[in-house]
Amino acid sequence: MTDIIDESKNFPFELIKWYRRNHRKLPWRDTNDPYKIWLSEIILQQTRVDQGLAYYNRFISKYPKVADLATADQEEVLKDWQGLGYYSRARNLHAAANMIVEDFDGAFPNNYSEIKKLKGVGDYTAAAIASFAYGEAKAVVDGNVYRLLSRYFGIETPIDSTAGKKEFAQLAQELIPKKEAGEYNQAIMEFGALQCKPKNPDCDSCPLQASCSAYANDKVELLPIKARKTKVRNRYFHYLILEVDDQLVLRKREGKGIWQNLFDFPLIESEKLLEWKKLEELVELNSVGIDAKYEFEAESDERKHLLSHQKLHCKFFHLRLSDYNGELKKEFQLCKKNELERYPIPKLIENYLREETNLLSLFNNQS
Repeated sequence: MTDIIDESKNFPFELIKWYRRNHRKLPWRDTNDPYKIWLSEIILQQTRVDQGLAYYNRFISKYPKVADLATADQEEVLKDWQGLGYYSRARNLHAAANMIVEDFDGAFPNNYSEIKKLKGVGDYTAAAIASFAYGEAKAVVDGNVYRLLSRYFGIETPIDSTAGKKEFAQLAQELIPKKEAGEYNQAIMEFGALQCKPKNPDCDSCPLQASCSAYANDKVELLPIKARKTKVRNRYFHYLILEVDDQLVLRKREGKGIWQNLFDFPLIESEKLLEWKKLEELVELNSVGIDAKYEFEAESDERKHLLSHQKLHCKFFHLRLSDYNGELKKEFQLCKKNELERYPIPKLIENYLREETNLLSLFNNQS
């Protein structure tokens, strides 16, 4: 590893030089406030910058200090997060804010080791905050960094292997210039995002082209290497939209799933997607604690929703209830249609409510 470093002493400084000329102007780069930097890093996990920017601005406006976030109700935070997906980030964000208030007397921890104790903060996020806010020389290693280091140094060790993670982390740490740690970390990630992109990188104008191993050996499109492919599981959901006068039945999702503490409709899952005539055989309203008659109103076309490891195939079925006895099991509740927008719901549900025009009369407050 030392030989690689000796041969590439200018690598960090070429990146910093490029960054000063080409970086995007973003609000979390104009501050060394660790709270704002942390918030931006959590939002930008699995999220494009152009999408995350609006959420960042809204969160900073609504929760300008970490104590404001800590005192908010988790359900409200989840609602503010709605549309970003990966809702565990929002739950961890809220939990970590409470940790800062309770365990750190409201002061954001000021070094890598302490920052890493926060809920939902791993090596990368702790390194980013510690270097950007405090100048600590801890190297960030994200997808952009893996890609750039793999291509530039010609490393073919799979980035998703134990050996690969160790090798790239060691190389990244040895490369980081101690006096410019924060700016260098920003630079290497920005270079990967804008210049050394996953597809069709701009090699012709790359300042590192002359010393890039992948370019010299025609391996730019082949690196980095992943050992394993993500297996996507297909699931088939049938949502029941149960209308009781001017109210709908909602379910608060418990357990440890990705939609924990979000709200959706009663759900029937099967091994394939069903038409109403087949699904009707599986509908038992007693399963949600409802003693009522129902009348079938309509069903939607198939809607698909892709998660990180799952592909959801969904249909929505509208049923109108009569002779309702007024009782529900504890995980279900009634919601007035004109108050539905107050509840945090999965993006899949939100999209359906906003886009399904033939049922918009049910959701007259959705816009």
